[in-house]
Amino acid sequence: QVQLVESGGGLVQPGGSLRVSCAASGSILSINAMGWYRQAPGKQRELVAVVTSGGNTNYADSVKGRFTISRDNAKNTVYLQMNSLKPEDTAVYYCNIVPWARDYWGQGTQVTVSS
Repeated sequence: QVQLVESGGGLVQPGGSLRVSCAASGSILSINAMGWYRQAPGKQRELVAVVTSGGNTNYADSVKGRFTISRDNAKNTVYLQMNSLKPEDTAVYYCNIVPWARDYWGQGTQVTVSS
């Protein structure tokens, strides 16, 4: 049974930085593209960053140049470094494979950008 556990969220001021982590049980990181998704109140969940098993990355236009996704296969962990945060980045952040699998959704981690 694969489990993905997100952590590292919190409250940060606009312009600040935060790094969230996703710890995976099993070896899915080494065989799957992994992504960070987010869901803001009243909005659909969206994919914001992807890292392939080979290390290639891709980003939504809304976060390009500000967010960096990375993976450590030895630690079975995926990271999302978020810089220059904006209030519109406020959301619950989740990790999952790409494309997502229903059974892999975790609890997510809340990121709130506010002064």
